[in-house]
Amino acid sequence: MELGGRTALVTGGTSDIGAAIVRALARRGASVAVHYHRNLTRAQDVAADAQGLGVGARVLQGDLAVAADVYRLAEEASAFAPIDILINNAGTPIQRIHWRELEPAFIDRVFNLNYRAPLYLCQRLTPSMIERGRGVVINILSTASVLGGSDTVLPYSSAKGALSTLTRGLGRALAAQGVRVLAVSPGTIDTEFQRTLTSPELMERQRQATPLGRIGRPEEIGEVVAFLATDAASFVVGETVHVNGGLYMS
Repeated sequence: MELGGRTALVTGGTSDIGAAIVRALARRGASVAVHYHRNLTRAQDVAADAQGLGVGARVLQGDLAVAADVYRLAEEASAFAPIDILINNAGTPIQRIHWRELEPAFIDRVFNLNYRAPLYLCQRLTPSMIERGRGVVINILSTASVLGGSDTVLPYSSAKGALSTLTRGLGRALAAQGVRVLAVSPGTIDTEFQRTLTSPELMERQRQATPLGRIGRPEEIGEVVAFLATDAASFVVGETVHVNGGLYMS
């Protein structure tokens, strides 16, 4: 139980990857605050899975594209327990729009969710980590932040690129104060997110482009995230761990 006595906040805890992260943390003994936006039933199911593993769990709602909700989430999570592990997992392109047709309000919403919400949560939650001399922040990125993404998801890939930069900057700023900031960047994973926004033809091309010859599983991301949250990874800071089946070797 490497994470016994610690509490994690997982944003987007009802997504396939988010739920896998919650379960992987719970298996290692961490209590978990499970954030959701719309699907309360799913959040309750994920929290029940964590409780079934013998840890505390609570569900917390918020639209992370709205700053007031982000601030409230930080307060409610801290009221549940001091947060030792922050997993900034919530993120999506929201919808596919060609870059020539982008409008300011949509770009703002994408950046609010994918970049500003993680930043605001770090602002609110890392001070108590610093006071205790221990904490971990793990940001979930995307291969789109490196490859640029297609011409219909450029705000998302740009926001994830900004989050990658934030990871390195905060990693350097907080390391000496006992807080490790790092990131995990999934490749193509079998998720509802991908099935909704990506055509079967594109999914097949992505599978063929992956040296392992398959699409990843949410659990493969959850296990890496949970390991990085433990003291076994205590010398890893400011880095991005790419979990993509060897995509960058192609």
